[in-house]
Amino acid sequence: MSIQEENGVQLYGHSGSGNHGCEAIVRGTEKMLRRPLTLWSVHPEQDREYGLDKLAALREDPDRPPQKPSLSYYLSAVEIKARHTTSLHTRFRRSALINGVKKGACYLSVGGDNYCYAGVETILELNSWMRRRGARTVLWGCSVEPELLRDPAVVRDMRGYSLITARESVTYQAMADAGLDNVILCADPAFQLEKADPPLPGGFVPGNTVGINVSPLAAGCGQGNLVVENYAELIAYILRETDMQVALIPHVVVPANDDRTVLSELSRRFQDSGRVIQVEDCGCMELKGHISRCRFFVGARTHATIAAYSTCVPTLVAGYSVKARGIARDIFGTEEGYVLPVQGLTDSRALTDAFQGLMEREAQIRAHLEREMPAYRERSFLAARALKERLGV
Repeated sequence: MSIQEENGVQLYGHSGSGNHGCEAIVRGTEKMLRRPLTLWSVHPEQDREYGLDKLAALREDPDRPPQKPSLSYYLSAVEIKARHTTSLHTRFRRSALINGVKKGACYLSVGGDNYCYAGVETILELNSWMRRRGARTVLWGCSVEPELLRDPAVVRDMRGYSLITARESVTYQAMADAGLDNVILCADPAFQLEKADPPLPGGFVPGNTVGINVSPLAAGCGQGNLVVENYAELIAYILRETDMQVALIPHVVVPANDDRTVLSELSRRFQDSGRVIQVEDCGCMELKGHISRCRFFVGARTHATIAAYSTCVPTLVAGYSVKARGIARDIFGTEEGYVLPVQGLTDSRALTDAFQGLMEREAQIRAHLEREMPAYRERSFLAARALKERLGV
């Protein structure tokens, strides 16, 4: 590792740029910090594909369970059987990152959603090993489900961070209620992402196209195929009742979690309309450029909706977690009318009804975003200032 890298900031918890939200966080962080970055990545080949190797020194952080026969395998197996814990298993799975820890260096956990899903035990164990080796850890631009903070082990892990930057007020308040005093409220680093304006696909009419994003995770939250049916009903309504085009925009393109699987199903349903375009995969800056030229945006992926918010596009979120509620609440003062919880869908018209409300308030919402967004975006830099003031980074 070079002297420049040692004196820089280390980023971990990054799953790869096939998730363009992860890419956007890294790019936004680089803009905020203007420091040498080392990016520990589970999939560095994805980061090279989308150009992050131009911003950061890439280090592979493979997530590889120990293989039989090996000493690490047997030690892990004994611990699991005798103690019913997986600390050693995590130690060997993530050995490259843990062995690479530089004592006293600052490590930013940039997986902002990591405490929203299953597998939190692994995060706690990984952080414990890193801290034992002298890492100063920071939870960067995070959302955390409040219920998770009822777990004493999670709260202990949170106290181990030198700094926590919460990207929305629901998480911030939950942490304050849990007695954590190492947390500040800011905005997601991706609000600082620059946009690029590549050529638009054929049929995409700037200023009169509805951008649509849905993820496999969101699609699986409702009863049966109800989420997809809501999106299909919405597209049918747009085609029937308006002159707007529809652009299907993926934001995550990784195996087993690829937005294009659901978007392709929607595309097939409306392939004869001549008004539904499927946008090809590209980097997060290009995707933001596409989204910025939409008239409305309806999306499930958090960082796709951040791209829309930050470019003042009236946005409806098909939300399924604390991050969607919290970000909308901080921007608009309420999530009502801006976030539709997909878990609670009971009929195929709910998304269309919510979109009609968005259309009725189009001018009001756009004016609000244009007025509030400059100051809101600047709140990202609160995290950078706290990093400098509290950790000297």
